[in-house]
Amino acid sequence: MSKSILKPLPSLLPGAEARKEFPIFSRHWQRRLSYLDTAASSQKPSCVIDRLTCFYSEEHSNIHRGAYSLSAEATLRYEEARNAIAKLLSARDARSIVFTRGTTEGINLVAHSYEKFLKQGDSILLTLLEHHSNIVPWQLLAARKGLQIVFAEVTDAGELRLDDLEKKITQYRPKLIACTQLSNALGTLVPVEHIIACGHAVGAKVLVDAAQSIAHSSIDVGAMDADFLVFSGHKLYGPTGIGVLYAKPELLEAMDPFLGGGDMIREVTTSGSTWADIPSKFEAGTPPIAEAVALGTAVEFIRSIGLDSIKAYEAALFQKAFDLLSREPGVTLYGPITKQGAQASILSFNVKNTHAHDLSTVADTFNVQLRAGHHCAMPLLQRLGIGSSARISLGVYSTEDDFPPLLEAIRHARDLFS
Repeated sequence: MSKSILKPLPSLLPGAEARKEFPIFSRHWQRRLSYLDTAASSQKPSCVIDRLTCFYSEEHSNIHRGAYSLSAEATLRYEEARNAIAKLLSARDARSIVFTRGTTEGINLVAHSYEKFLKQGDSILLTLLEHHSNIVPWQLLAARKGLQIVFAEVTDAGELRLDDLEKKITQYRPKLIACTQLSNALGTLVPVEHIIACGHAVGAKVLVDAAQSIAHSSIDVGAMDADFLVFSGHKLYGPTGIGVLYAKPELLEAMDPFLGGGDMIREVTTSGSTWADIPSKFEAGTPPIAEAVALGTAVEFIRSIGLDSIKAYEAALFQKAFDLLSREPGVTLYGPITKQGAQASILSFNVKNTHAHDLSTVADTFNVQLRAGHHCAMPLLQRLGIGSSARISLGVYSTEDDFPPLLEAIRHARDLFS
């Protein structure tokens, strides 16, 4: 029986203890590294890095096609990773897990492969909270098929207006709804279970973008009743270049392939082709095998800490960050928490007289890494009346020690540009 990790993972606590598992923080820095850009991409624990190295050094082979032991073992490890992800999502059938290159490819896959079920004049409902990756593929689909895209509104604080969403579901009866579970720009928590129930009541299929939420709280796709759910490995402490599409098996069976080529076929003749069973039907070509295996290890790493522990720890840390920044002169915070709304993990803000990009540059001199710009959410920022913002985002390795240098950087920038 193959091993999915090189050595058993210890039970860990989030924060300082978990931080020791990430080599980047032990690198020699002139100042302690405060990495506050986990929403863009998480750092990687040693077990994930070691798993990649071990696979390429000792286990590498192509999968599903070699009649020899290396190929059989690589195939087993690849499928073990699929099973680990199914378990993470509480998915009953591992065939519902399709490996992709990331959230963006997963959404594009659905936009192309579900296209045949949509006709001219049909509506797709999105929200103003969406990342561009959950807007642009639907715009391209709408242009191809003559569809209508409708956006549910948000409040001035960036909270989803459920009254507007429900009204538009009733009015437009969309055939498909796509929504984030956790806004990457504001940290807005979205009640996707309610949205799914409302969508199903009018016959809509619902796609959930879990790119931000996957590493911060438990997800049960069965209880949620999502038709589709997508996320990226690199935001779950795993490698880049690997992601996941969950879809109900009956939908995958009915949908057309996204890409054509090797490993997604059953038979090819000069007159036509037939397709492999799901999920292979949607995994054309040689997949990112090592990355999938290492993503399975990242899942085990997360489970060794516990998503409930992570959620509770990050909630307390998030509140501490909000309290500190809300008391800081010249800082304007954005997001539902400013009106006692539901928000987690992510805080966006601006400093008076300081462009967000300038603040990020100044913060870097304090070894504080934060994001600045429109966060690939231009419609949302336009709705809020801001061109850009600075953003901090928390991870399992974040601690209160990250905040003093952040405040130093803010104060220095405020003095510099006042």
